[in-house]
Amino acid sequence: MTLQSATRPETGRISYGYARDKGVALIPGDPPVFAIRRGADPFALIEARRAAGYPFPVREMDAAAFDKALTEIYAYEGLKDDGLGSENEAEDLSRIIDEIPKTEDLLDAASDAPIIRLINGLIAEAIRTNASDIHVEPYEGRVAVRYRIDGVLSETASLSPRVAPALVSRIKVMSRLDIAEKRVPQDGRLTLSLGGRAVDVRVATLPSRFGERVVLRLLDNEQARLGLEDLGMTGQQLADLKKALAQPNGIVLVTGPTGAGKTTTLYAGLNLLNGPERNILTVEDPVEYAIAGIGQTQVNAKVGMTFAAGLRAILRQDPDIVMVGEIRDGETAQIAVQASLTGHLVLSTVHTNSAVAAITRLKDMGVETFLLGSTITAIVAQRLVRRLCPHCREARPATAAELEAMGCRADETVTLHHPRGCGSCKGLGYSGRVGLYEIVTVDETLRGMIHDNAREREMATHAFRNRQTLFQHGLDQVRAGVTSLEEVLRVCREDGEHHAGL
Repeated sequence: MTLQSATRPETGRISYGYARDKGVALIPGDPPVFAIRRGADPFALIEARRAAGYPFPVREMDAAAFDKALTEIYAYEGLKDDGLGSENEAEDLSRIIDEIPKTEDLLDAASDAPIIRLINGLIAEAIRTNASDIHVEPYEGRVAVRYRIDGVLSETASLSPRVAPALVSRIKVMSRLDIAEKRVPQDGRLTLSLGGRAVDVRVATLPSRFGERVVLRLLDNEQARLGLEDLGMTGQQLADLKKALAQPNGIVLVTGPTGAGKTTTLYAGLNLLNGPERNILTVEDPVEYAIAGIGQTQVNAKVGMTFAAGLRAILRQDPDIVMVGEIRDGETAQIAVQASLTGHLVLSTVHTNSAVAAITRLKDMGVETFLLGSTITAIVAQRLVRRLCPHCREARPATAAELEAMGCRADETVTLHHPRGCGSCKGLGYSGRVGLYEIVTVDETLRGMIHDNAREREMATHAFRNRQTLFQHGLDQVRAGVTSLEEVLRVCREDGEHHAGL
């Protein structure tokens, strides 16, 4: 690639194509820094330095860090290059909103361009800020746009209500939904590429009083390639889970509330097991990430394709390993148990607050205790907490109330870190998330307790006599300065409910 094609003459910026192919990018800053992908051709760096006109400092990055930097630098351009953007240069989201015509009829085809630019700007900004969802919510006097970043919703923009019909119609067109149907909810999907990353966008509409609400869920396919080692488990937890996954049969359950990362954990387990010698089949609602080498089936209740029906069908496909997106009813639970008894390894999720509570939940669904005891091999409970921003976190001695919440002695000296907020974390004090886990492995003693209908507290006492609970794992992360005590108490309510005043 020549000097001419490596930069834009008017800005001196390295073009996206050159940066992606050659592994060299110029990160804006004071001063700017050249990022070079580990293993990239050093001559590409020499050419980029000549193109930029100044020998800025160099920072070597591994492939994952370099791809993340590319995404942040070229977010808007990445959307535009895929044919989803306008012909203008990358723009700031606030400027796109300000430039929406004030008087033109936005439903007129000639005025479609500002709406397309707005949607692309919203998606690009969401990906730039690592948002998982975009909420478009019409009200009487405005349209609120909110992003869910690290599990917390925050309002990003407030638009004129006249924008709503055109905005929703355009999103429906992009996700191949019926734009004429506004009375019933609809679900759709669109795929785009950004900075070399494939991003699936799941679209859900819902009729409301002032128009249709739309939620766009951004599914980063990089999440599907995470390994178990990347999830944040302790060495003991990792060993326990790998041992359970190495069994030829049995049931491995992952529990937790919506948005706790259960699917990511299941996919990490499937990645460990995936190989040409195994037939791995899944039934999911919906299929969130595509994994090469695994047969994935989507639930479709409209045509009778429920979890139970899908699970029955895939068991006739000679599987070695079966993943069921969620055990929601007794029928699915019974089939999963029978599948494990006939020599299959079954992975699934259940909505409960703790690992031991999953046993009670399956009992309530009608599964016999002797079957549960002989089929369940491990139960993982998890939560996600926000990571403190490493650039601005503040260290302070723990107060008496904080020491009490942590179960420490009143005279103990403990240093805790707190969020402050800076430009790097956009004033939030947090950046990214980390998992908290507890794992129950079913040994002979616990198997007998399940069979004898022991109380949850008794089973938990046995299960965690040598293992960490969610709350204990969270406190370790607090002591290490990874997250704040407030975050751990927020997600581990069953352990810290009486400390809510902190």
